[in-house]
Amino acid sequence: MDSVFIVGVGMTKISRFYEQSARELFSQALWKAIEDAGGVKPKALVIGNMMSSVLMNQDSLGALLADYAGLRGIPAFKVEAACGSGGAALYAGYAMVKAGITDVVAVGGIEKQTEATTPYVTRALAQAADADFEVFYGVSFTGLNAMIARLYMQLFGYSEEDLSHWPLKMHEYASYNPYAQLPRKTSMKEILESPMIADPIRLFHAAPLGDGAAAVLLVRGEEKAREIAKSTGRDTLVELAGIGMATDSVDLASRNNILVMESTVKAAQEALKMAGLSLKDIDYAEIHDAFHITGYAALEDIGFAPKGEAPKLFKEGRFQKGDKPEVNFSGGLKARGHPVGATGIYQVVESVMQLRGDFPGFKASTPATALTHNIGGVSTIAVVSVLKRWR
Repeated sequence: MDSVFIVGVGMTKISRFYEQSARELFSQALWKAIEDAGGVKPKALVIGNMMSSVLMNQDSLGALLADYAGLRGIPAFKVEAACGSGGAALYAGYAMVKAGITDVVAVGGIEKQTEATTPYVTRALAQAADADFEVFYGVSFTGLNAMIARLYMQLFGYSEEDLSHWPLKMHEYASYNPYAQLPRKTSMKEILESPMIADPIRLFHAAPLGDGAAAVLLVRGEEKAREIAKSTGRDTLVELAGIGMATDSVDLASRNNILVMESTVKAAQEALKMAGLSLKDIDYAEIHDAFHITGYAALEDIGFAPKGEAPKLFKEGRFQKGDKPEVNFSGGLKARGHPVGATGIYQVVESVMQLRGDFPGFKASTPATALTHNIGGVSTIAVVSVLKRWR
């Protein structure tokens, strides 16, 4: 069967866009992707979004965005999988192209979190947890991750400072990224003195609330991909070589082990198998780090680090410039930002640009392969994609 290639990418800066609507932001990202692909227009549109119904009072999001972007008439629909909505949209778009339903699909993500107050957004985000057995009792999404962080620290003997090396590095990377929401370096002192949100998670251990949109164009077949690349003056193709998706229980109490994100384990295995690669073949990775503990757990559950050792290895310099894989040079969700339903697409856009060599921020060491990891809830849903560079 024909391979699926990513021929165009686009994204907006992540910020608090009080003056711009979701439809305006998404249209900007989509048309950047279209222009990046030499003007090729999509024949279908798949949107990743979590909270348009709650925060924007807006359903029919696919049709709304297609119409505003000047693509009225094409098939368009929204995919919701909590914070993993972008990854799930990519999964759906890949299936459409691979199956031959259409040969050019735009997959995008959009989230507008500044339409409401912070407490209201916090409540909406909590809907990624179990409504009857967790949210009903008043738990927040940060609270659930705090329980995991506390258990992890106690079991493996880590201090608050040990885990804080993650946000310290993410802010450094983000300081080079013009699209980042928090493009500034920080210090260990600032991190450890930031307000406590849910013990042991402080403000600087968590991703910020923000708005943003990103989009990619998928096409079917090497011939079409090379034709588009030629029109843009590029000689590099990027194949979406593998993608895996898996689920776990929504409530933490039903997990086999709350320190193992089983959906991440399974999705990574599926994506690598489809791509015909092993973990040692991956040069670069963008992983989901809504909290510092999520980043460390992802490194371990994907298989890049043994369980309980990711903070130690990261502090020693692993997963940074010159290592394999290099991780989150965008600044990650922590500092690049986390516009929820768009996050999984931002990761793919950034990875494609790293493979092409035109990422405008902190550059990876000429990678030939990349992996992205996007989760919804506390890895209730996980989507992992594997990208390959072709010459």
